Amino acid sequence: MTDNPSRAIALYGTEEAIRPPRVLRAGKLSAELEAGNLRYIRWDGEEVLRAVSFIVRDKDWGTYNPEISGLKVTEEADRFVVTLHAVAGDADQAFAYDARIEGRADGTLTFHGRGGTDSGFLTNRTGFVILHPIDGIAGAPVTVTHTDGMTVETVFPEIIDPVQPMMGLRALAHTTPGGLHVDTLMEGDTYEMEDQRNWTDASYKTYVRPLALPWPYRIEPGEIIDQTITVTVSGAIATADASGVLMLTPGVTVGRMPPLGLGLRPENAETTLSAADAVRDLGPAYLVLHHDPRAGHDRATLERQLEAATAIGAEPWLEAVITATDDAGAVAEVSALGALAKAVNRPFGTILLSPAPDLKCTLPGSVWPPAPDAATLYAAARTAFPGVRIGGGMFSYFTELNRKRPPLDELDLIGFTTSPMVHAGDDRSVMETREAHPAIVASVNAISADTPWAVGPSAIGVRDNPYGASAKDNPNNIRQAMNRNDPRQRGLLGAAWALGYIADFARGGAAGIALGAPTGPFGVLSSPTDDPEPWYDGDGGLYPVFHVLRGLAHQREVPILSLNLRPADPVTGLALRVSDATEIWLANTGADPTTVTIAGQGRLTVAVLDAGSFAGAARARDHMDNLTKHEGPITLDGFAVVRIRVED
Repeated sequence: MTDNPSRAIALYGTEEAIRPPRVLRAGKLSAELEAGNLRYIRWDGEEVLRAVSFIVRDKDWGTYNPEISGLKVTEEADRFVVTLHAVAGDADQAFAYDARIEGRADGTLTFHGRGGTDSGFLTNRTGFVILHPIDGIAGAPVTVTHTDGMTVETVFPEIIDPVQPMMGLRALAHTTPGGLHVDTLMEGDTYEMEDQRNWTDASYKTYVRPLALPWPYRIEPGEIIDQTITVTVSGAIATADASGVLMLTPGVTVGRMPPLGLGLRPENAETTLSAADAVRDLGPAYLVLHHDPRAGHDRATLERQLEAATAIGAEPWLEAVITATDDAGAVAEVSALGALAKAVNRPFGTILLSPAPDLKCTLPGSVWPPAPDAATLYAAARTAFPGVRIGGGMFSYFTELNRKRPPLDELDLIGFTTSPMVHAGDDRSVMETREAHPAIVASVNAISADTPWAVGPSAIGVRDNPYGASAKDNPNNIRQAMNRNDPRQRGLLGAAWALGYIADFARGGAAGIALGAPTGPFGVLSSPTDDPEPWYDGDGGLYPVFHVLRGLAHQREVPILSLNLRPADPVTGLALRVSDATEIWLANTGADPTTVTIAGQGRLTVAVLDAGSFAGAARARDHMDNLTKHEGPITLDGFAVVRIRVED
């Protein structure tokens, strides 16, 4: 490691340059133009839609990055117009389209896309996608106009809908939290909506075409795709509160800090053992050991993972994939797994089981693949693992748990994971996923009833891909959806995201939260790897996320206090009652500085992890233990993490 990394490496773990979006304005109407599409459509500063995009996807749901030419932008005081030509595809196929966007000061926005293919094009989706924000919209009324002309009054889902809450759509009309009326007309195809909070996206998504139709489907040569989205905004926005500095007020006890864990896979067992001293200092309560016979995992790989768990002083949990798809075969496989656990001295207090078919997505309306009966599987586990806590649910995302719910009577624990970049890989989309966490918490509590639930191992990067062959390798160290090795795991953004994740799910009542891994692409410290790792040398340097986990892992069972933070606020974090003081951990969720102050503050001491202290923190495990006296407001640099101790 050199003395000082660049600011880009410190914040994002990559030098990848990101072109800032172009802001288009027509009177009170504004939108951000990015890669030929629109994001953050606002009226007088209030967001009315999160995005309107013309997208082209392949047969595996991957979204092509179009090559744009002939881009022309005209801006006048009362309107803007964008025209462009784009080609999306690969070496085997291409789809070309023209787009025209016009925004007017009277509140009308139109986006027209028209295209075709010369050779034929196999796709799962080609056409418009509209993202509706969730903050202040979830549970609110919406008027739906269907393709047959029928109008229905309904609401945006509050509890996350496992399937499509609205289908056969032609138009939607709703009111924003600020009182604006938004009408969205969708022409050229039949549209439907899915609840993207399933994947922790901070949006509802309206898209073409219905999933009940066959996919992938083929666009034939000469066939024309011609679609138009028209958005009309009217009304006046309520006056916004421009209070400036965010005042934080710790309140009453709302729960207790759950145990924090890490994940482990056999391929990272050796590097974990090499880093055992640092990981032991981090203090994870448990380590989730992954075991999948399809990947060649056997007794030797399991014993090596157990050795790593012992070395770092963490309780081993077993996360086992069951490959048999019939009941008899699954029961025999679970029995053999129990015998294996007995042979290695029964080290597991928690067993998590998943049939292999459940690791892949089954879309709404599709036929579920053959799999063993869940109740039979878990009953077999009780016999094979006497006295052990039996867990089920999904090793994949909450989406799959929501669509295929386990038999609660047979389980002691429900599990699932998340990733913030299933659909989008840019920095803002990743950080915005915290807006969906409260809905995930409410929904999983509704599913689980009184059964405890745990989340993880989760990370920014994707452990597995339920929607394709595998997660994406990332040799160029860029930001992209479905990355396995995402650069932000090594940056301050990764630490800020992890702090928000822990805060949201701890307040929500999780019985355990596992984030990342000791080493590897989801790791907390640098280790030898073939993946790009700029600035770090694979010699044990600590990623910023190490300090967040170390600071909170040692607070198990301490009271969590309410904190007046909204998901859309510029900071995230949680307050804890520690001995004779209140301790607040905060993170800036953006790249620009932000300032907070503590209500009724007594004597403050603080420790800060930011771009300026990044290099030193990479070498010092106790970096966040070094609190210094502070008076007045606290300013956090981009994605900075701060530990604040308020003495009584």
